[in-house]
Amino acid sequence: MAAGAPRIFVSHLSGVPVFDPNGDQVGRVRDLVAMLRVGGRPPRLLGLVVEVVSRRRIFLPMTRVTGVESGQVITTGVVNMRRFEQRPTERLVLGELLDRRVTLVASSEEVTVLDVAIQQLPARRDWEIDRIFVRKGKSGALRRRGETLTVEWSAVTGFSLEEHGQGAENLVATFEQMRPADVANVLHHLTPKRRAEVANALDDDRLADVLEELPEDEQVEILGKLKEERAADVLEAMDPDDAADLLSELPEDDKERLLTLMQPDDAADVRRLLSYEENTAGGLMTTEPIVLRPDATVADALARVRQADLSPALAAQVYVCRPPDETPTGKYLGTVHFQRLLRDPPFTLVSSIVDTDLPPLRPEASLPAVTTHLAAYNMVAVPVVDESGSLLGAVTVDDVLDHLLPDDWRETEFHSEEAVGGS
Repeated sequence: MAAGAPRIFVSHLSGVPVFDPNGDQVGRVRDLVAMLRVGGRPPRLLGLVVEVVSRRRIFLPMTRVTGVESGQVITTGVVNMRRFEQRPTERLVLGELLDRRVTLVASSEEVTVLDVAIQQLPARRDWEIDRIFVRKGKSGALRRRGETLTVEWSAVTGFSLEEHGQGAENLVATFEQMRPADVANVLHHLTPKRRAEVANALDDDRLADVLEELPEDEQVEILGKLKEERAADVLEAMDPDDAADLLSELPEDDKERLLTLMQPDDAADVRRLLSYEENTAGGLMTTEPIVLRPDATVADALARVRQADLSPALAAQVYVCRPPDETPTGKYLGTVHFQRLLRDPPFTLVSSIVDTDLPPLRPEASLPAVTTHLAAYNMVAVPVVDESGSLLGAVTVDDVLDHLLPDDWRETEFHSEEAVGGS
């Protein structure tokens, strides 16, 4: 939804159908999953609990929701059918927040929660719970006579649950505004027991981002303490090249078991990367660069570059290829650099502005060859093309750096004064 999108009260979402882009019904909404945050900040809405035809309840992330309107929810069509399991930091909105007795901050008066409203943040894919519909008066038979009002989330208190034993909710809440690399640095210095507790409390996407920044031995340690189905979910959320690097560290039986649990399309990308030697362009590349057909326009390319989940290196260029658009693609035609996209009119076809002078790499190119190539052409990413001319993926400079830095760089360079701007 765009800026200024209307609020939606969650009671109106209970039981509404969920459709894929083709209009086929996936299931019905049974609850919403939110994560409480510290400091009175509105909770982040993580996703929906959807009951599919088999009566299994699955989790649908809000990042996979493209529309909530007219009594229906539209999803991207990519649905993970694994059974929903609630995590320690998650709250079921319908099941745990409604009918709850909370306190108005201004008057210290107890009220009953009748409904909560959600809204998508402007220019982002995130959703929040931002309003609470409450009724004043004591709970009981006469509660219907009490005054009702809608207040901001920060105007009430009492939603937080007491912890029994040492949980990770408060610690995880402090990570919200931190970059994955910084969270990884915190985890790196925790005990293995505490690392496992924090990993269990993080949602799949966040844990995937953090794992990509950890040393391989700690990645293996954390993955090994997750339930296998959740481990497969986290691997799906990782970039394919990082997932392949992590799986390559596991025993063959464990690796194959996790690949079997992954969604077939995600597993296929990872299997392809595992077929290449580790320190080659094929082993380093990501299989998900921006690929456009020759008849796409500059406007189409800029829309793809603006996607929030792209790394800066991958967003620096688009690759023009004949169909199919998924790697391995049809014939690779060339690269269009981001700066060129900014200089040409939106209606310009990308096929008319491709850079055909930049030579691609073969998947068997060695790590020194990849490094030299990036340095020689002053690039932050380079395409990888097979003998038939199909684009297989792209190697980014951050992937190369991960393999060039010493194993203990988190203990040295990461904390150097130069790295943090000290004097």
